[in-house]
Amino acid sequence: MTHPRLSLALEQAPLPEDGTILVIGALAETDLSDLPKDRLELVQGFAPDHEGLSARGYTVSPAPQSSDYAAAVIFLPRAKQEARNALARLCDLVIDGGMIVVDGAKNDGVDSVLKSLKPLVAPSAAIAKAHGKVFRFAARRGALADWVVQAQTPTEGFVTTPGVFSADKVDAGSALLAQALPGRLPARLADLGAGWGWLSAQILAREGVETLDLIEADYAALDCAKRNITDPRASFHWEDVTGYEPAARYSGIIMNPPFHVGHAGDPNLGQAFIRKAASMLSLSGKLWMVANRHLPYEDTLRQVFHHVEDIGGNAQFKLFYAEKPLTKSQAAKADTQTKRGR
Repeated sequence: MTHPRLSLALEQAPLPEDGTILVIGALAETDLSDLPKDRLELVQGFAPDHEGLSARGYTVSPAPQSSDYAAAVIFLPRAKQEARNALARLCDLVIDGGMIVVDGAKNDGVDSVLKSLKPLVAPSAAIAKAHGKVFRFAARRGALADWVVQAQTPTEGFVTTPGVFSADKVDAGSALLAQALPGRLPARLADLGAGWGWLSAQILAREGVETLDLIEADYAALDCAKRNITDPRASFHWEDVTGYEPAARYSGIIMNPPFHVGHAGDPNLGQAFIRKAASMLSLSGKLWMVANRHLPYEDTLRQVFHHVEDIGGNAQFKLFYAEKPLTKSQAAKADTQTKRGR
């Protein structure tokens, strides 16, 4: 099996025979069989995809490791400014005249990117196939320098970078959850899916907090969090929450879990966060979380916690407090009873 567009593009213009090829944005399952595996350096900052590509034997880093690549392939991200930043950076990372291959789905804005590039770098004619397009252009240092937006300021005292979740403003769900937190919190805490750190900062402002682990799968978001939070009680973990194993159980967890995988909404992701939170808490541990109003999380919470309470919300979000996670045997029994009751 070959990539539906990339193979066609490389038939028209083969990659150079020597030198390292930089690949930006490949996912864990992306077909890269048309590329020379032993010459590739993949950049992927999302922990699950990073781990998946590494497991397939690729060399993967969260950021480029050089500045003289022979060529590059980029699978466009959906966020417009993130894509523009990445393309501008490739012009400076690939040797002058080196080929940059751009692949993107139509719903990721590939048409808009191609149109914007035409007066600046004279891209090739695009190949359209499988609901997307692929094209190429020659790298030239500084050619897209005007495209770069290095940082954003969503609220006073915080910086973000284009492409991270809620980069331009504080997420409304996180803001609502912060308002609902008690003035005093348990000592050993975790923020699951901590993003760029705004909610973690609100947690650290409460009494009683001795340590806070920020666990986040997006490398760029966690890098922002490190800049935004300098409190020595905070520790930063670039990890897929669903596979993370803490050194010791937490006394409290606070989270605004994601519910998208790619473009599609997937409640299973939030449910996996809930189950993981329960497994990471002490037997007297407490959980505070926010979720979009339409997401079906109540049954999952009751399957893994002794006590679950709806603590309010608004038309868009609902807030939950849960405590005392069930043991594995208790959770299995509760799950069986739930299925029988359907």
